[in-house]
Amino acid sequence: MPSLALLTFLREWKRFAPAICTVGFAGLLVLAQCMLMLGVFRSFAVYIDGSDADLWVGYPDAQSVEEGRNIPLKTEVFLRQHPEVTAVEPFFWSEGDVRRPDNSPAEVALIGVETRGRPMVLQRLLTEEQRRALEEPGTILVDESQRENLGVDVGGALAINGRRVRVVGFTRGLASIGEANVVGSLLTVRELDASLRAAEEVGYLLVRVRDPARAEIVRDALAPSGRIRAYSVWTAREFSNRTQLYWLLETGMGLVLSFGGIIGLGIGIVIVGQTLRGLIRASLPELATLRALGVPIRSLRMIVLEQSFWIGVVGLAITLGCAYGLERLASSAHILVSAPFWVYAGTTVFVMSIALFSGLFAMRALRQAEPADLMR
Repeated sequence: MPSLALLTFLREWKRFAPAICTVGFAGLLVLAQCMLMLGVFRSFAVYIDGSDADLWVGYPDAQSVEEGRNIPLKTEVFLRQHPEVTAVEPFFWSEGDVRRPDNSPAEVALIGVETRGRPMVLQRLLTEEQRRALEEPGTILVDESQRENLGVDVGGALAINGRRVRVVGFTRGLASIGEANVVGSLLTVRELDASLRAAEEVGYLLVRVRDPARAEIVRDALAPSGRIRAYSVWTAREFSNRTQLYWLLETGMGLVLSFGGIIGLGIGIVIVGQTLRGLIRASLPELATLRALGVPIRSLRMIVLEQSFWIGVVGLAITLGCAYGLERLASSAHILVSAPFWVYAGTTVFVMSIALFSGLFAMRALRQAEPADLMR
C-alpha cells in the first residue's frame, strides 16, 4: 500500500512541481558542466585513447601528451631488445600553418600514421579505407568537426606550410580545442614539415607487448635506471589519466568545476528547502490533526523526508533525460562532451543530496504543527 507521503505527492504534484524543476535544473547544470569539462579533457588525450598501444615512451616525467619534448629516435633500438615487445612505432606530431580556400590562415596539428600492416597510431579512429586513401602522396584526413572551419569537402584542397594537399576523407573523434587535427601518411607529413625529414628525435614511441596483461611488468623492465633518465615509460591508461589530470588540476579547470558544483548545490538546497517549508506551512492544519490523533513528530518528519526523496527521484529523471538529449545534440554538432558512468553516479548522489538536505532544512516548520493550532 502506498505511503501517506507518496499519496500526498501524487495527489498534489502541482504543488511539488517548482521543487522538482529546481532539483532537475540544478542537477542538469552540474552534469552539463561535467560533460563539457570532461569532453575538453578527453580531447587532450585523444591521441592516446585513439591509438592501439600498450605503452607510451616519452620525455621524462611529461605531464601531458602535448607538454612533452622530443626524445632520441634511437631509443627504439633499446625497446625492441625486450623479448615481450612485438612492435615499436614512432609518433610523429608537429604543427603547421594552413591556408583555407578563401586564403584565410589557421593552425593545424600534423599527425603522421602508417598506412599498411598493423599500425598503432590512431588505430581506433581510422578505417582501413582511410589508411589506403592516405597512401597517395599529398593526401590528408580532416576531422568532421573542422569541415566548416576549414571550408573543405572531400576532394577539396588546402595549402599547409605552403604545400598543396588534397582532402580525401573526414575522421570522427579527433575534435580538439583550438588547432585542427590533420592526419596524413608518414611520407606526406614529412613533406609538409621539413624538420621531420631527417629527424633524429621523435615525440613519442608507441610499444605493443605480446601480452597486454603484462604491460605494467614490461613498463617497469623498460624504465631506465640510474640518476640520468633519457625517457619515461607509461601504460596507455596511465598516460591518458596523467594528461587529463594535468589539465584538471594544474590549469585551474578543476577549481571552476568544483565552484560550479558548490553553487548548484547551495542554490538547489535553498530553493527546494523554501518550497518544502511553504508546503509544510500550507499543510499545518492537516499535520496538526495528525498530531492530535497521536502521530508522533518523528513520523511527520519521515513524511517530509520521503516527500523530499520523491522530489529527488523525479528531479533526477528530468536531469538524466535532458542530459541524454543534450549529449546527442552536442554529438551531432561536434561539441566535445564526455559522460562516463561515474559522472552519472555522482550526479545521482548530487541530486538526491539536494532533495534530502532540503527536507532536513524544511523540518523546522514542523514545530508549528501543534494540535492547538486547530483552535485558532
